[in-house]
Amino acid sequence: MNIRDLEYLVAVADCLHFGQAANACNVSQPTLSMQLKKLEETLGVQLFERNNKSVLLTTVGHDITTRARRILEDTKQLRLAAKAATDPFAGDLRLGIFPTLAPYLLPAFMPKCHEAFPRLNMLLIEEKTPELLHQLDTGKLDCTMLAMPVTDDRLDSVKLFNEPFVLAVPIKHKFATRRSITQAQLHHETMLLLEDGHCLRDQALEVCQAQGIGESESFRATSLETLRHMVAAGNAVTLMPALAAREGDAWVRYIPFKNPVPSRTIGLYWRKTSARTALFRKLAELTSREAALLFK
Repeated sequence: MNIRDLEYLVAVADCLHFGQAANACNVSQPTLSMQLKKLEETLGVQLFERNNKSVLLTTVGHDITTRARRILEDTKQLRLAAKAATDPFAGDLRLGIFPTLAPYLLPAFMPKCHEAFPRLNMLLIEEKTPELLHQLDTGKLDCTMLAMPVTDDRLDSVKLFNEPFVLAVPIKHKFATRRSITQAQLHHETMLLLEDGHCLRDQALEVCQAQGIGESESFRATSLETLRHMVAAGNAVTLMPALAAREGDAWVRYIPFKNPVPSRTIGLYWRKTSARTALFRKLAELTSREAALLFK
């Protein structure tokens, strides 16, 4: 049994297809099948149920695949630790970020990141929070930006910045001429929200429930840009993260809140077992500085 055998095992578990797994591992299907058969003989258990149409993991196969993933992740971290000893700020970095933050932070963040870490190759993955956490847990991501808090004893984190919300209203709305607003003044309003799975939806719901604000039952958006267009069409109001508010928007007015200002806290998360903690903390410092400039 060797590391390559474990990579074959995980590939088949992910693909549930020997041919696709062989392609993913850049080997022939007979080679992959033979090695996995030897692995089963070495372990003395059946890892897969095979027939002409499908491949399924056995119960013990699930358990051993989970352990194999941990071994592969530890092996990767061992290699990264050795590489980090020579240059901790070089190589690939797979960074996750969620959709209601990515389009508004990255244009300012990425140029500064390339300037600060010229030997770092940033690979960005944009997904909703549950998928980002899954990819972080399985080693597909090195670190990810998330709305805090996230409760997981396996993760380390550092706060990046607080982002206030503003109220987005149609230009003919009764609030459109206001220079500021309180949360209490939204009582009995109807608010447009994102669909399930977006952390911003949960944050907006907290405000709605606290202030007796109704949610629109006829529409849930898949993105902030869709929300913006629906507000512009005069359908209702919504909470918009400050980074997403567009100055000079012809059809939408963005109104700041008086204290208490609703907001979200953004943090950077990574596995405690990662060998790249020094890089993540430097990356967090850079992000915090850039965010402070954006909110001035």
